[in-house]
Amino acid sequence: MKKILIIEDDEIVANIYRSKLTLEGFSVAIAPDGESGLESVRQLRPDVVILDLMLPKLSGVDVLKKVRADPQSEKLPVIVFSNTYLTNTVQDAWKAGATKCLSKASCSPQQFVKVVRATIDGGGPPGGQSVAGAGVQAGATPTPPVKESAGEAAEGKVEFLEMLPPTIAALRMLLQAASRETGAAQLKHVESMHRHAHGLTSKAALGGMWQVAQLSDALEALLGELHEKPANLNVSTLRTVASAVDFLGVLMKRGEVSDKPEELVANILVVDDEPISRRAVIHALEKTKLKAISVDDPQLAFDLLRENQFDLIFLDVDMPGMNGYELCAKVRGLPAYKTTPVVFVTGLSDLEARTNSMMSGGNDFIAKPFIFVELAVKTLVHVLRGQPQAG
Repeated sequence: MKKILIIEDDEIVANIYRSKLTLEGFSVAIAPDGESGLESVRQLRPDVVILDLMLPKLSGVDVLKKVRADPQSEKLPVIVFSNTYLTNTVQDAWKAGATKCLSKASCSPQQFVKVVRATIDGGGPPGGQSVAGAGVQAGATPTPPVKESAGEAAEGKVEFLEMLPPTIAALRMLLQAASRETGAAQLKHVESMHRHAHGLTSKAALGGMWQVAQLSDALEALLGELHEKPANLNVSTLRTVASAVDFLGVLMKRGEVSDKPEELVANILVVDDEPISRRAVIHALEKTKLKAISVDDPQLAFDLLRENQFDLIFLDVDMPGMNGYELCAKVRGLPAYKTTPVVFVTGLSDLEARTNSMMSGGNDFIAKPFIFVELAVKTLVHVLRGQPQAG
């Protein structure tokens, strides 16, 4: 019997994956933190390790480095199963010798089991290919169907869906507390929110609520960055967190459940006369796997808007010929753009600028320099809000 070790600090998530893998005929052990996980690798000698990157006591990357430094485990297959938006951390995991990387927000339990099976059957040296699409490695050999009846799958989804409302309620309470506090007390609440968002991503994916998982995935990354870099914790970033938490509640009420995630598609226009600023916005959008058209001329932008339909618009304010407020007001005059979300991205962050943005028809505001993942969270909120609802 092949042995699998799951290193995951969320007990509920770890147990559900242990159950699924046990049904497939594997012997499965769980370690709740990095230190015990490393010790379990040494004692159990598993055939494959499933590794979360966000772990207490010892990070997933540090666990991976120590595993590769040990001659007895240097070729042990390690599947990283973590947050999509932890780009730098995931890159560190690749460098440290990850065999495969899976996204919690876009990999269904059935796909997860298939990748584990393929990894055990095929082995593979450290530093393998990235996982494509919704979590299945590109070019992977087809594997038999996962042993899970429709009834079991439905029961599992209901179980995890019941966990989502309390988690979102806890996020709201912690956000309120963080808004009232400053300094160390505020950071403590942000850290707690980070842990709750981390668990929400996994549970939403297990319940088949992929849009909730996608947004909580990005929110988790933003909260992690705010905790690590308190200087970025301000009214603007807290407002972004609040909008994400509120919309998670909206998505929960929509109740849209699917067996597999669908690719998010949106037409986005970025208007800014500064090349560096345009590239920064485009880079932030790439974190959401969305692409955009970017232009430096407001009049050209208006012509594009008249001839094409965009789902989201990012505008700078200070531009030659026509400023962002004027362009936004003209856009609102177009019948097709009465309600299209417009987000101002500008170095002007005073009260007058915010007031002008709203008076001209803007929906949101983010001040330069911005955190990439903050803009990614804002984007997901606006794009998901505009998605057609099932049924």
